Amino acid sequence: MALCVLPHSKFSNNYHSHTSPVPQHTRRKSAVTVRMTASSGGGGLASYEEGELDRPNWTGQTPLSRLVGALIAFKPLYSVLKLGARQVLISTAEKTNVPWREMTKEILESDVYKEMESVQNASVVYPDYYLSPFHAYDEGNLSWLAAAEAEAATMSMVRRAIPDASSLEEANEIVRGNWLNAIEQHHQQYSGNLKIRDILDIGCSVGVSTRFLADKFPDTKLTGLDLSPYFLAVAKYKEKASPQRSNSFQWIHANGECTGLDSQSFDIVSISYVLHECPARATINLAKESFRLLRPGGTLVITDNSPKSKKLQQLSPVLFTLMKSTEPFLDEYYLLDLEKTVKDAGFVNVQTILTDPRHRTLTATVPY
Repeated sequence: MALCVLPHSKFSNNYHSHTSPVPQHTRRKSAVTVRMTASSGGGGLASYEEGELDRPNWTGQTPLSRLVGALIAFKPLYSVLKLGARQVLISTAEKTNVPWREMTKEILESDVYKEMESVQNASVVYPDYYLSPFHAYDEGNLSWLAAAEAEAATMSMVRRAIPDASSLEEANEIVRGNWLNAIEQHHQQYSGNLKIRDILDIGCSVGVSTRFLADKFPDTKLTGLDLSPYFLAVAKYKEKASPQRSNSFQWIHANGECTGLDSQSFDIVSISYVLHECPARATINLAKESFRLLRPGGTLVITDNSPKSKKLQQLSPVLFTLMKSTEPFLDEYYLLDLEKTVKDAGFVNVQTILTDPRHRTLTATVPY
């Protein structure tokens, strides 16, 4: 039976009840080094050092954050910043051998448009935050251009996370490999031998993370869910064009906060690089909905920017100003206590580790 868990209380009440009461920027006594086993099979160790703050000083209500907010609020300057952010993404991608323009053109000139009718759910009501401009697109994720550029942008993100990698493949071995290993290790330790049969990828975009999950867990059924029918059309198109896998795929156009899917129907729910695009109220609802959807012993995994990342805390003023100009809910993401939010939703065994220099992976279990 499917239930909707969207709360009726006002956003402000939800948000403040789930944020940490500690000061916004607490300086810790020492930096922490997190060591993860590399996924390439060589047995090497990668060290990822946390910064000295709980979150970057360009977030929240610090003087620096307010200055950046004022600059972004000035519309003529915002337009320049938005274009600048887009050019940085494209140039960074192509400097690291990610053929951004070529990949975009290939999708836009393909038959991807034929997939729209099969994936779009006309009854979907888009939440207000999803209609805001972000990622330098006036339409947000509701456009063919955003969908055509999504995979190249994802590749660029991976290369930025591991700048010393010799190739995209090597960078993925670290970023994606450590993330997948964290899922597997957590599930083996805490699931009570629950077999992984069904995986839900909330905010699946064009299916990049979904395909990595399929490769890691080849005997499972994969469900990719996203609010953008444009992204899902690209995901389905790419699935058809890719080599045959043993997995079966399903693409669902729905709101991850209230999916309409049956309770206790998944063994893993994954949310990858989504929450930094969401207001705090949406993150709270996503955690509650994930809890409802997972079977007892099931694993929730969230991977996204780490507030404690030394790399992110040390971003140059130009880069973090450009980034905030395209991410309207970034402050809410960094201010929300994600571990507490997940625990409040009912999860246990909540753990967070740095799985690369920029990103954290949170894993948690539904009690059984």
